[in-house]
Amino acid sequence: MSIRPYRDIQRRRSRQIFVGSVPVGGDAPITVQTMTNTPTADAKATIDQIRRCEEAGADIIRVSCPDEASTAALKEIVRAARVPIVADIHFHYKRAIEAAEAGAACLRINPGNIGSAARVREVVQAAKDHGCSMRIGVNAGSLERHLLEKYGEPCPEAMVESALDHARILEDHGFREFKISVKASDVFLAVAAYQGLAEACDYPLHIGITEAGGPRSGTVKSSVGLGMLLWSGIGDTIRVSLSAPPEEEVKVGFELLKSLNLRHRGVNVISCPSCARQQFDVIKTVEILEQRLAHITTPMTLSVIGCVVNGPGEARETDIGFTGGGNGTHQVYLSGVTAHRLQNEDIVDHLVKLVEAKAREIEAAKAQQAGDQAADAAS
Repeated sequence: MSIRPYRDIQRRRSRQIFVGSVPVGGDAPITVQTMTNTPTADAKATIDQIRRCEEAGADIIRVSCPDEASTAALKEIVRAARVPIVADIHFHYKRAIEAAEAGAACLRINPGNIGSAARVREVVQAAKDHGCSMRIGVNAGSLERHLLEKYGEPCPEAMVESALDHARILEDHGFREFKISVKASDVFLAVAAYQGLAEACDYPLHIGITEAGGPRSGTVKSSVGLGMLLWSGIGDTIRVSLSAPPEEEVKVGFELLKSLNLRHRGVNVISCPSCARQQFDVIKTVEILEQRLAHITTPMTLSVIGCVVNGPGEARETDIGFTGGGNGTHQVYLSGVTAHRLQNEDIVDHLVKLVEAKAREIEAAKAQQAGDQAADAAS
């Protein structure tokens, strides 16, 4: 029993598949995905963008393959990438086969729009031959005509039926290495569709609010929808869809997972909105700190609070705490314990040094633990 049961999230049980070397579903960590927006045929531009996404922490990256030039460039892209590459395929079954041959770790398709059963069989065989998994990607904006006629409009029931129909096609061909998404730009529709699908099957689910909007509105909309799903245990891999550089999607995805204690990467900065009680410029300090600490991948917490009302309490719960004090003299806490005082002019540089030192300490402890476990296993 957890000592803080109100923080516990019981994840839905799902089967596990692999996207390249990355496990998805089961007890694997929830992965963060994004998608490139460069012309895939421009291998250099696409690889450069993939590199920025990797540095932001992306676990899986999707690239669109609308034409033969794109799949021709895919081999070079896959070879250069450090994370698994998903090929996004629509309608053209030959592009799916070419992508599998080029080394894609996963094919994002709708079996229903690939064409005849013979074509689906060829795509499935290519996936089997080259070790590809698949994602069935249902979207409210492109539901099959017969489902729109049956239900009258895109609705949760139509999306779930579409997903299960596509899943059945793959399973009828002896293929089970797939995950499913049922995305919509409407938060209510997307959440209800995922809830229905989660009850109807045990496939791993890729969750997202599609076409969510720009950085601010899209982040809010995605946080509402994905937050509801993740809090209820639904979701094995996520994408935050923003009209923004794809690396920004990755950053928002990790922040979302961090907020629910589902995944940790980098420094979790806990800061106050500031008010007339602040004893230093909180907003500017936090803005600079987030930029200066972007290179830290080690999970840890840093509280930056403008005054003594909440500062000491927040500091007790964080790895490093900083609380504003009078006369330009502030208090630093380490592991929740009062450590030393600090003057105004040293704030950012000093906190950056403390965070970097704490990161080295944490990583050294992890390395020591791994070494001890290896020694125990060998003895």
